[in-house]
Amino acid sequence: MNLLSPQEIAQAASAAGTKKAGMPVGRMVALAVMAGVYIGLGGNICTVASCDLSKYVGYGLSQVVAGSVFALGLTLVLVAGAELFTGNNMMLTVAALDGKVSWTAVVRAWVIVYAGNFVGALLLVWLVFNSGQWSSGGYLVGAKALATANAKVSLSFSQAFFRGIICNWMVCLAVWMSLAAKDVAGKIAGLFFPIMAFVAGGFEHSIANMYFVPLGISLSGVQEVVSASGLAGKLGNLTWGGFVANNLLPVTIGNIIGGALFVGALYWYAYLRGTPAQVQVAQAQPAQVQSAQTQAPASSR
Repeated sequence: MNLLSPQEIAQAASAAGTKKAGMPVGRMVALAVMAGVYIGLGGNICTVASCDLSKYVGYGLSQVVAGSVFALGLTLVLVAGAELFTGNNMMLTVAALDGKVSWTAVVRAWVIVYAGNFVGALLLVWLVFNSGQWSSGGYLVGAKALATANAKVSLSFSQAFFRGIICNWMVCLAVWMSLAAKDVAGKIAGLFFPIMAFVAGGFEHSIANMYFVPLGISLSGVQEVVSASGLAGKLGNLTWGGFVANNLLPVTIGNIIGGALFVGALYWYAYLRGTPAQVQVAQAQPAQVQSAQTQAPASSR
């Protein structure tokens, strides 16, 4: 078959996590910065595609379209190659539980990649803001970006936390299923539906929010964008402090739980826990059978 079985996916995830944990810091940082840019590009095209769509097709279909184009981000990460914090929540956890890497190495990699993702996202925010793309469509693109950011920082801590769990459960399932594929088309098909679903459902991704919210903060000072959004006087939470406290912190914690526990740990338990011992038993059995076969004729003589 042109795909891996679930147990083979688990083994591939463990091997990938092991490789990621041992990556040189410079390479890890470079790939993490690229992932921050790539996920931000998904967020950018998501904003453009959905900026005025709901008035034609309604909220639900508009969300589906937004999620469909947002899949660009993870496609770039997995096919072109980059280091994404949320996907690493799953793969490094599998490797650690499989005994291949230490938890110290896991946390080290998470911290480095998270920081690199943030740098990449902010780099794209700077590029997009200075490009003036947000003025497109009579400032509709900027208005959508501002409204998206404001909605994210207006969630309660618990809402952001639980949306973060669900989001990375689906993101890591997308990564998990892409590992099953042996060709590019299969990888894209495997990741597409979970990514589309998490965006359509309105769940929260910490790395994507490193693009969405800082761009919104930047645009909150552009009068034309504020006027087009109808949010004048309603942007009190859209500050750096509001971003960290109301969104980034709870979403990051939720993402870790969703990816590490609900995907990484559960699939490790289902497919890898006890595997070394089982392999040893399986390898010993042929020798035992052969021994029994050689002894039987002797005893019958």
